[in-house]
Amino acid sequence: MNQSLSGILRKILPFFLVHFLLRLCFRVEVRGLENFKAAGDRVLIIANHVSILDAVLLSAFLPGHILFATHAGIAHRWWLKPYWRIGNECSLDQANPLTAKLMIDALRQNRKCMIFPEGRPTTTGALMKIYESPGMIADKADAAILPIKIDGMEYSLFSDLGGVVRRRLFPKITLSIMPPVKLTLSDDVKGHKRRLAAGTQLYDLMERMRVAGTPYAPLLRHLLETRAIRGGSGLIVEDGARQPLTHDSFVAHVFALARPIGRALTEGEHYIGLMMPNGVANATTLFAVQALGRVSAMINFTAGALRSVQACHMAEIKTVVTMRRFIVENQLSPLVEALEAEDISILYYEDLVAAETALDKVLGVVKTRLPVSWATSGLTARAEDPALVLFTSGTEGAPKGVVLSHKNIVVNCLQTGARLGFGARDKAFACLPMFHSFGLTLGFFMPLFFGAKTFLYSSPLHYHEIPELIYDTGATLLLGTDTFLANYARNAHPHDFYFLRFAIGGAEKIKPETRRIWSETFGVRLFEGYGATETAPVISVNSPMYYKAGSVGCAVAGLEVKLQPVAGIKDGAELLVRGPNVMLGYIKQDAPGVIQPVADGWYNTGDVVSVDEHRFISILGRTKRFAKIAGEMVSLAAIEAIITAMWPGARHVAIGLPHARKGETVVLLTESDEVDLSLLPDHFRLHGLTELSLPRRLIKVAQIPLIGSGKTDYVRARELAIEEAREMEA
Repeated sequence: MNQSLSGILRKILPFFLVHFLLRLCFRVEVRGLENFKAAGDRVLIIANHVSILDAVLLSAFLPGHILFATHAGIAHRWWLKPYWRIGNECSLDQANPLTAKLMIDALRQNRKCMIFPEGRPTTTGALMKIYESPGMIADKADAAILPIKIDGMEYSLFSDLGGVVRRRLFPKITLSIMPPVKLTLSDDVKGHKRRLAAGTQLYDLMERMRVAGTPYAPLLRHLLETRAIRGGSGLIVEDGARQPLTHDSFVAHVFALARPIGRALTEGEHYIGLMMPNGVANATTLFAVQALGRVSAMINFTAGALRSVQACHMAEIKTVVTMRRFIVENQLSPLVEALEAEDISILYYEDLVAAETALDKVLGVVKTRLPVSWATSGLTARAEDPALVLFTSGTEGAPKGVVLSHKNIVVNCLQTGARLGFGARDKAFACLPMFHSFGLTLGFFMPLFFGAKTFLYSSPLHYHEIPELIYDTGATLLLGTDTFLANYARNAHPHDFYFLRFAIGGAEKIKPETRRIWSETFGVRLFEGYGATETAPVISVNSPMYYKAGSVGCAVAGLEVKLQPVAGIKDGAELLVRGPNVMLGYIKQDAPGVIQPVADGWYNTGDVVSVDEHRFISILGRTKRFAKIAGEMVSLAAIEAIITAMWPGARHVAIGLPHARKGETVVLLTESDEVDLSLLPDHFRLHGLTELSLPRRLIKVAQIPLIGSGKTDYVRARELAIEEAREMEA
């Protein structure tokens, strides 16, 4: 009896010792133990892999005996081998083909098993390659999957993230145990397809865990926490002046600039307008407004004086911050005069910087060194509160103010970063304007919050300069519309895009010709995505892991998708989405300053889509961009796609105009002199479009009207079509 008790103690005491030392050194906190109990016995535990100590950490803090499978390079380290021998614990080589069979057998005997789907610890800070075998193991054993998110160990000396994060001796570690889930696979799916389906669901689960397991905070606090995690000496932002700022200098400038802005504002001003080009000035002013507890409203200065004034009235903006040099260079004096005529105060960035006192600058530096909670004391904003107002482009009607919360933006950064595998070693080239959600969230906030450096460029229209700058800055991320990407390709040297990992196209359909040029000339695969200002903006995006040419990818993690039938459209449905990145609501002209949320949280995108069996979304067109001809719904986007394929290199827009007998008829606006309507019937039949879809009138224009983000201005295009049609009839 004594020998037996002695043997048990020899096996148990080392576990208690390891548990005690880990808790003492790393202040380990375990959340969600009730989910561990609710999972039952037949459970496959999965976790993100951030260090070589992850398996030891989990074995020390999870109840009961667990069969572990880890990377051979970790399991066979001499200083870890004694630990796995304690109490007959076992750590299997994850790469060994027999490991899967052993784990399936163990699960069927109701023993808990644990495996890392990434196989090896991350070297980027983002999700690595996700292997399919854990999904297959859970499926064959009919086991529940229990996801656990490890936070903090990536900042320890046991991680492979040196140079990516600021590593330290004993960071605080949190283990977040998520609710258990079961894979949902159809009995009809067999063999290799079943393995792939299980792997896909596992990847989705890892993405959701990364997004849902991250605490959300206001934008300023998130900036400060990122600085605390990554360190303050790394370069994070640069613009055309080529004077890059470190995290410390950026934050110090934010706090120093906030003081003169605060002195210039009046009591009760909630929304502060920003009308500035991409650059350090815009970036720091945006956060300076956040430091004052106010909400930044990004003014689209390309929309013209009337719409800019409308935007200010909608959001009850009394003050707009801009730059004197910017106004002069872009001949925007009439816009400034229009704002001032409405009693809207104009603050110039140059004057604000000049008004910074020595005390302002000293306090800015001091706040940079303070703990995050002290630096943000007095700010009452929560993650769910308004952070930004962006104004819709109004391509198909009057613009509206879109109110995004801090959480909306932070979540969408995490959703997109997790999908792409974006990390701190990446570099972003951001030339899309920051008044556009695509450029603001993906071009500025996502790199900033991932600790990556961003180069902010003032205009996406400099087709000759931008390719050279992409090469010069070593950018790995580029955002653009089809128009911009096509023009960059035409003006680039074959080596200019050498460093690019992600060239993401959105806001308009990527043409096959654009995709071909990028692939054949530069060896770069374009990742087409889809979004809306109302979703902060990314709804879906293709990625290196999951890609389907011609689609816009799968919906990002945590976003629910619902398809709503549309009368007259057989092969598609209207897309509705709901999730943590969907806006707080609209501000409209009929109720200035009042946030009007969407019903039940579901945002109707107004787009008609199809979704395949692998959940890839294809855009068929906007609901408003269907013409009803003789009772049949005709997609104007489909017409444009065929004509663009026949005559690439020019823009074409199909417009539905009223027709006395058929209800509507299609008119084609084109920039090309080569378009011949008589050649269309055969091509339309080849692509399954009926004769009703054929444009009945051709209108040649010097230039298709565009809005500032590069998208087609359909309101103005329709006006042009009506004007030209009237002149022809006259």
